[in-house]
Amino acid sequence: MEQAKLSLRDKPAARWGALAIISLTMFFAYMFVDVLSPVKTLVETELGWDSTVFGLYGGSEFFLNVFIGFLILAGIILDKMGVRFTALLAGSMMVIGALIKVYALSATFRNGGPGYDAINSFSSSIQGITGWNLPPTALCACLGFMLFGCGTEMAGVTVSRAIVKWFKGRSMALAMGIEMAVARLGVAGALWISPWLSKKFETVQAPVIFCALLLCIGLMLYVVYFFMDKALDKDIEGEEEEEAEEPFKFSDLGKVFGTGVFWIVAILCALYYSAIFPFQKFATEMLQYKVGFDNEFASRIFSTFPFGAALVTPLLGYYLDRKGKGATMLIIGSILMIVCHLTFALFPFVYDSLGSSIVAMTAIVILGISFSLVPATLWPAVPKLIDNKVLGSAYSAIFWIQNIGLMSVPIIVGSVLDSSNKGIPEGQPKDYTLAMLVFASFGVIALLMSLLLKAIDKKKQYGLELPNVQK
Repeated sequence: MEQAKLSLRDKPAARWGALAIISLTMFFAYMFVDVLSPVKTLVETELGWDSTVFGLYGGSEFFLNVFIGFLILAGIILDKMGVRFTALLAGSMMVIGALIKVYALSATFRNGGPGYDAINSFSSSIQGITGWNLPPTALCACLGFMLFGCGTEMAGVTVSRAIVKWFKGRSMALAMGIEMAVARLGVAGALWISPWLSKKFETVQAPVIFCALLLCIGLMLYVVYFFMDKALDKDIEGEEEEEAEEPFKFSDLGKVFGTGVFWIVAILCALYYSAIFPFQKFATEMLQYKVGFDNEFASRIFSTFPFGAALVTPLLGYYLDRKGKGATMLIIGSILMIVCHLTFALFPFVYDSLGSSIVAMTAIVILGISFSLVPATLWPAVPKLIDNKVLGSAYSAIFWIQNIGLMSVPIIVGSVLDSSNKGIPEGQPKDYTLAMLVFASFGVIALLMSLLLKAIDKKKQYGLELPNVQK
């Protein structure tokens, strides 16, 4: 009789199979996010972009999420429509956005194809208002990246909610750690594949096409997950946990935003990720100019960062499930990230020096450890801090605040690079000192938020330092 009552999520093969499906789709999404990052210098040469334009392109991924509040809408859709509908919607938006970006970089568009005149006119209007010299290719790529960004951030919220649904009380931190590790491998994949494909086909469009095709496969995987999730809902219908949930109400957002601890977590998340993801977009070029690596070698060296994070994150999730110490891990992770960025800002690197190369690679490894500690701890902490009835809205609100930083920082850093390198001839090494100090400053504030969160946890007993697995 007990065996007959087992739900789909009580079966390890089904539970971990669902995780594999949603993790692989996020792997493809993360590849697409950073597909142009390791070929920044080639993009500037082939398409005529500068660092400010590249920063605008990087920040455009989050524009709609921030200014029209799409992530809040995503949370509402998730709470009202459920995981499987939201996953399919997110996957579809990622694919459409990716295809627009593919077209933006194509010879057809650059030679005056459909939509070029309208985009060019819009670009001229933007230049008249802001002074930004935004080429039509960049503007069209930004439009596609905006739509893709809506899809990928919605997918991130949905995946977090799906893991809670399948793994709550069942090694949830380990599951989240594995999902994040697989996603990080997507960044590493882009760092290896993008320079190789660009070189082989002599165009930066080639890796974008490849990653767009992978996103199509990811959408098909979401279709498979749709039926698995539907079967799970049928199995758990009537369970006490599910009966406790109420339909979404707009007043739920007040419950989320009115919680002080939510704001601490959200600010910590925004600042920490703002010192990581935007850095990825500039890291390959920074290593070229600071240490003297060539483009392809710099990309492969920096790939040790996501590779290291991918290896360590599941182990930390496993430890967090069984031993706890989540708030302490947040503090250590923030400190390590500051160490990395200050190293690249202040260390006197020497071109083609073995010592400088070792210091650079050590700093990258330290960043990888940091990027394992903080995300592996942060996301499993949210269900301990936020009522399950509004968990989807809480995740989306955190992602929305995070997106403000992720949108703004690439633009700021790109502008800092152009302004601090005025007068330097094209092709000469750029000075990255000020840009790296900007990244390090975010880490300092993230550290302060981590310390505050630990103090609050000690006082109010949220259980951030306690294990996650039910005894």
